[in-house]
Amino acid sequence: MGSSQEKVVAVIMVGGPTKGTRFRPLSLNVPKPLFPLAGQPMVHHPISACKRIPNLVQIYLIGFYEEREFALYVSSISNELRVPVRYLREDKPHGSAGGIYNFKDRIMEDSPSHIFLLNCDVCCSFPLPDMLVAHKKYGGIGTILVSKVSAESASQFGELVADHITNELLHYTEKPETFVSDLINCGVYIFTPDIFAAIRDVSAQRKDRANLRRVSSFDFESLQSGTKTIPSDFVRLDQDILSPLAGKRQLYTYETLEFWEQIKTPGMSLKCSGLYLSQFRCTSPHLLADGDGLNSPTIVGDVYIHPSAKVHPTAKIGPNVSISANAHVGAGARLISCIILDDVDIRENAVVIHSIVGWKSSIGKWSRVQGEGDYNAKLGITILGEAVDVEDEIVVINSIVLPNKTLNISVQEEIIL
Repeated sequence: MGSSQEKVVAVIMVGGPTKGTRFRPLSLNVPKPLFPLAGQPMVHHPISACKRIPNLVQIYLIGFYEEREFALYVSSISNELRVPVRYLREDKPHGSAGGIYNFKDRIMEDSPSHIFLLNCDVCCSFPLPDMLVAHKKYGGIGTILVSKVSAESASQFGELVADHITNELLHYTEKPETFVSDLINCGVYIFTPDIFAAIRDVSAQRKDRANLRRVSSFDFESLQSGTKTIPSDFVRLDQDILSPLAGKRQLYTYETLEFWEQIKTPGMSLKCSGLYLSQFRCTSPHLLADGDGLNSPTIVGDVYIHPSAKVHPTAKIGPNVSISANAHVGAGARLISCIILDDVDIRENAVVIHSIVGWKSSIGKWSRVQGEGDYNAKLGITILGEAVDVEDEIVVINSIVLPNKTLNISVQEEIIL
C-alpha cells in the first residue's frame, strides 16, 4: 500500500426506504440498493469499481435503511473484496453533502487525501482511477464526472458549463427550467478533505441567517406566512456546494464517453442490467453463460445464470437476461431482455420478453409475459411482483402485477392491485 498521503476512501450514498417509491413493487421485498442487476446487487457495481482505486482503505455506505438490512451483504462483500465496507445509518436527513459531513470523523479516521463520493442509483463504467489522475492534475478541491446527453433530456439532471481547455466548472444549475448545457452531472465525485470546510461554512452561514431572522420582525412575518427554513445541518451538494463554487477554480470536470444512466424505475433497472452484462465481456467474462443447445441451453448475447439455477438444454436464453438463484426454466422456454429473480419457475414453452419476474413467481406452460421495451414508460416493461402465479396459456402484456396474485385471464396495459 502507498504512503499515508495517498490513502483514499469511498462513500456510496444508498438512500432509504422513504426514497425510491418509483421502484415499487420491486422495492417492497428488498432495499433498492440490493436489487440485482446482472446478477449482482445494484450497490455491488459501484463497490466493485471502487476496488480498482489505488490505495483504497475503506468503503462507506451511508443511508436511512436499518443496519440489519445491510449487515449480511456488507460482511460478505468485505470478505470477497478484502476491503473494509461499513454501513453508516443516518439518524435524519442531512442532505447529500450534510450526510457525509455528519460522518466526517469516521470518513477521516484513516486520514485520506482523497474521498470518492458516489450515488448508488447511478449506472456507468465508473472510471474512478482515471478520475483520480485527472483530479490530482487539476489541483482543485473536487472533480465531477460528467456526460453529454440530448438537449431534450438535459433538464432532468444538473446541467453545467465547463472550460473546454482547463475543464474548470464555470457554471452549475440543478434541473433548470430553460436549457443551459447538454453536459450533465453524473453523480460521481472525488474531493479533497477541504470539502468538509466548504460544507461547514454553508451550515454556519445558515445558522447566522437564522439568528438574524429571530430579531427581524419582517423575516418573522414572512416565516409566519408559510416560508420554511432549511435546517442548518441540511446541506445539498448541488445547490449549496457546487453552484457557489463554480467559476472559482475550485471544481473541475471529467467527461465519460462510455455508458451512463440513472436507475430511478424498474424499467431503467432492466436497461442497466443489460449495460452491466455487456460490460462483463471486458471486466468479468467468467460471469457470463455460454451454451450450444446440446448439453446446455442456447445462449444468445450477454446472459448471467446463477450456478444454482436449472435451465433446460432446449431453452433459448438472451440477449440481456439475468437468472437468479434456484430459478427453474423449463423445456422450450424463450427468454429475452428480462430479469428472473430467486425461486422463479418458468414452465415448458413459456416466453418472457422485456420483463422482470419477481421472487417465487411462476409462469405456466405456453404463457407469454411481455413488455414493449420502453424503459422510460410507466408500463414499458411488464413487472410481476413476488409470488405471482401466471397460469397456463395466459398472455400478460405491458402490465404491473403486485405480489401474491394469480392470473387466470390474459391482461394488457393494466396494473393489477
